[in-house]
Amino acid sequence: MSAIPLHASTPIDLVRHDLKATLKLQRDAYLAHPYPSFAERKADLLKLKAFIRDHRDAIVDAINADYGNRSRHETLFAEIFTVMDGVDHVLKELKGWMKPQRRSVDLMNFFGASNRVIPQPLGVVGAIVPWNFPINLGFTGLIYTFAAGNRSMLKMSENSRHLARLLIEKIPAYFPKDKLAFFDESGGVGQEFSKLKFDHLLFTGSGATGRQVMAAAAHNLCPVTLELGGKSPAIVCNDFPLRVAAERILFVKYFNAGQICTTVDHAYMPRQKVDEFVALSRQIVHKRYPKLGSKDYTSLIDQKSFERVTAALEEAQARGATLVQLVPGPRWDAETRKIAPHIVLNAPEDCALRTREIFGPVLPIIPFDAIEEPISAINAGPRPLALYPFSNDKALIHRLLHEVMSGGVSVNDGLFHVAQHDLPFGGVGDSGMGHYHGYEGFVTFSKMRPVFYQASFSAVKLLYPPYSNFATKYLHFLTK
Repeated sequence: MSAIPLHASTPIDLVRHDLKATLKLQRDAYLAHPYPSFAERKADLLKLKAFIRDHRDAIVDAINADYGNRSRHETLFAEIFTVMDGVDHVLKELKGWMKPQRRSVDLMNFFGASNRVIPQPLGVVGAIVPWNFPINLGFTGLIYTFAAGNRSMLKMSENSRHLARLLIEKIPAYFPKDKLAFFDESGGVGQEFSKLKFDHLLFTGSGATGRQVMAAAAHNLCPVTLELGGKSPAIVCNDFPLRVAAERILFVKYFNAGQICTTVDHAYMPRQKVDEFVALSRQIVHKRYPKLGSKDYTSLIDQKSFERVTAALEEAQARGATLVQLVPGPRWDAETRKIAPHIVLNAPEDCALRTREIFGPVLPIIPFDAIEEPISAINAGPRPLALYPFSNDKALIHRLLHEVMSGGVSVNDGLFHVAQHDLPFGGVGDSGMGHYHGYEGFVTFSKMRPVFYQASFSAVKLLYPPYSNFATKYLHFLTK
């Protein structure tokens, strides 16, 4: 790596130089070895898994320190297990994914010609990683990046300082810098990172920041996968057992204190079932979190997020909404940045809870009298990242799947379509573009390169000019 130039006198200048130098290092390494073998890719994936296993407790502690309080069980389940299980799944499939695909040959080339699609590595993949599930979202992208044979640079969130420090310190023992490098957010790094000429850029975060990232990447014609968010709704239909729906929705909603891009943002419910749902929620949530200070209940990530959610609750209440607190004691604690799980009834349509992604432990309930009401309301807004219909009526589920567009769907549960390693994950419209789970994730970080192998004799030769009567008859035959 070249020495830092004398004119690089400010911290951002130093960061910019380091980013560009690392990209050059990785690109040179890619050009020197552009197609890693299956054995090499397998070794990379196993090293990812080994890093997670070797540093499990340190990762849990670092994420807990970044949050102030993050449930250990939530980190083990959603970050550690998910990544290790993801590696195992990809290792079972990777050899088949890497094989060239045979495609049919058209009529003009039937004399022994053949078609293939060869998956080839793109080169260097950049990833901008959010704070809410930094290991899950950072390393899952890496799984498919490495499976496709690429190298990678990852920029961590400013809210993941403890974890970023751990990764920057420990990863070099597993991967050289020309294969994998992590960067902390020290102010302006994300902007510089998104300007780099990657071969692909993966961003997970808010829609507002996603627009900025996409605009910066467009300058380099760098393709992007955007995993954004949005207001993902549940629709509880009249035939579905209400307790089961409550148990499942509430688990997803208050997991990580609601700080999940695919969580149930709000729930549509038959009007006559709202009171019963609230009563069930009081029982279920109090049993899971007996008090606000429970170690199993996660804090809001920072003061800004805490103030945003509490302000939205106060605004809704001031405008006539009913706040239903689901655990006893204080509504929230500014010192620990914990907000009690809430259900909100009668929230005005134009209040913050109804118009902005909540990203906190607050569940607005929206009553309906006919199924057309939630269908129309969802379709009138930006397309959500996920849809959660609850019904045992197959015809009704079929209708909801075909009339309401979303990034993904879990039928009769929340969130778990994301945890299926063989399903693509990604948004649509305002909630994102592209996929990076399953086979589609491998495809995202590969160039699916079409290759035509001409036979020793080409039928096209029969059509070389000057055009004969045979060519005329042959073309008439092909086009009639």
